[in-house]
Amino acid sequence: MSQQEKQVALITGATSGIGLAVARLLATRGHRVFIGARSAENVKSTVKQLREEGFEAGGAPLDVRSNDDVKAFVQAAVDQFGTVDILVNNAGRSGGGVTADISDELWQDVIDTNLNSVFRMTREVLTTGGLREKSRGRIINIASTAGKQGVVLGAPYSASKHGVVGFTKALGNELAPTGITVNAVCPGYVETPMAQRVRAGYAAAYDTSEDAILTKFQSKIPLGRYSTPEEVAGLVGYLASDTAASITAQAMNVCGGLGNF
Repeated sequence: MSQQEKQVALITGATSGIGLAVARLLATRGHRVFIGARSAENVKSTVKQLREEGFEAGGAPLDVRSNDDVKAFVQAAVDQFGTVDILVNNAGRSGGGVTADISDELWQDVIDTNLNSVFRMTREVLTTGGLREKSRGRIINIASTAGKQGVVLGAPYSASKHGVVGFTKALGNELAPTGITVNAVCPGYVETPMAQRVRAGYAAAYDTSEDAILTKFQSKIPLGRYSTPEEVAGLVGYLASDTAASITAQAMNVCGGLGNF
């Protein structure tokens, strides 16, 4: 495989769930993957696991809320693998509750983790990562169906993901003449560790069991089940491919029919 084909892909929040599925898929395609997450231990063990599977992988601890962390992370990736070709902004958090009762701290942390981080990482990859100098690149932001429609008891999350979709569309149009595409993937309910935390939160809010919440959520999905991390990763993989060169400034759902625009 040529160096041109062996692209460098950065994935945030990549030690579990969607991020890990994306890292594994891109690595399977011969890309060199550099992963980040807050736990240094999780990053280390995930990189070890990927390398044992025969992939070129590296990583560093990363708190996407920290400018210093973001700068150090991108620099470490460049130092190990060279300039960046693909950025997948996947790190995020859930968060909500009765809106009148939400604290400043919760609101600001959800916005910082889910939205400001996408700007921070993207700016750093375009500059320090060298992406803006290239004639081909991919920026893929993991948003949510909550980035297109409102979620009850999820105002901070919904607002942050709407922001990600808006940022994606604006930057996609800005970079379109350069050959760098920018798209958002909008998962619905996906079976991940975060999904389990979300169900626990709703169970507490509605004073019911997590199983009851799961049944309620599944009944809202036309497909009748949660999507898998691998199904979401599949769309990311397509958007990262050469075939997807004319797709930019879009926000596409992987949700079993839950969202339909």
